[in-house]
Amino acid sequence: MTAIPDWKNFALSRLLKIDYPVIMAPMFLVSNANMVIAACDAGITGAIPALNYRTDTDLREALQLLKAKCKGPVGINLIVNRSNFRFKEQLRTCCEFKVDYFITSLGNPAETIRQAHMNGIKVFCDVTNLEYALKVEGLGADAVIAVNNQAGGHAGTIPPEILIPELKEHLKIPVISAGGVGDFSSLKNILDLGADGVSVGTIFIATDESPVSTEYKQAIVDYGEEDIVMTTKLSGTPCTVINTPYVQEIGTKQTTLESILNKNRRLKKWAKALTFIRGMKQLEKAAFSATYRTVWCAGPTVKYVHATKPVRAVIESLLSPSSHDA
Repeated sequence: MTAIPDWKNFALSRLLKIDYPVIMAPMFLVSNANMVIAACDAGITGAIPALNYRTDTDLREALQLLKAKCKGPVGINLIVNRSNFRFKEQLRTCCEFKVDYFITSLGNPAETIRQAHMNGIKVFCDVTNLEYALKVEGLGADAVIAVNNQAGGHAGTIPPEILIPELKEHLKIPVISAGGVGDFSSLKNILDLGADGVSVGTIFIATDESPVSTEYKQAIVDYGEEDIVMTTKLSGTPCTVINTPYVQEIGTKQTTLESILNKNRRLKKWAKALTFIRGMKQLEKAAFSATYRTVWCAGPTVKYVHATKPVRAVIESLLSPSSHDA
């Protein structure tokens, strides 16, 4: 009989005072308040990208709902590089509402850490290697999100079997692993490597509470690990998507002009921002409507998804040794 870990003894559980050391990962366009409320009700925590809200008013309304309905800690994901022109406004609003933690991505988190700590908010920083992990630890991060090569969205390049032990050896702060978890066996494997918790995204896309289209959810059910490819056309940073016929048609590499612009010292800031904005609009159109031009973000853990379920059922399946799918 498979032994069940002492869930509350993991650093992430203690840090956020949750029953299980699991973050429902922030997913662009997918994550919403209803998903996070359901996650908290089931004993884990959830985070939402601030960019999922078009305006500050929308973000404030969501935070008010989460504060009123959530039984557990709520996180907000911030893109902290220059492609996010609304970063300062988002940071200010979230500090005003005193969210429980930030997850920072794609940039220097120094300002986020400074303001968050002034407001009693924890900061977890996405990292893909030891060098950057040491930098954010030096800036005062409360934990790192170790994004490995099995992650969905903006994935890393290092396998969890290498990345997690390396970070655990050199860091003093908790290491939360992102990528490759979709059932109890994969969860336990990651925790056995020394991870202090996990961030899990893809298996929550095809849930009842998810706001995306039926077609997107069905794609998560129908496609497998071998159908996930990496593209640089969406944000300028490598991102995993389902290899639909349209993705095959447009390719996954930037054009020669895009590549040149992204390497030009004077123009790369604006080129990357335009690539990011254009890519995000493309994802948004595909996420909420049936269209030939389909680009759906997902990670290799689509292999664990065989049906659309409520968030609670996905969590129960993830935490149960007797379950073999999400």
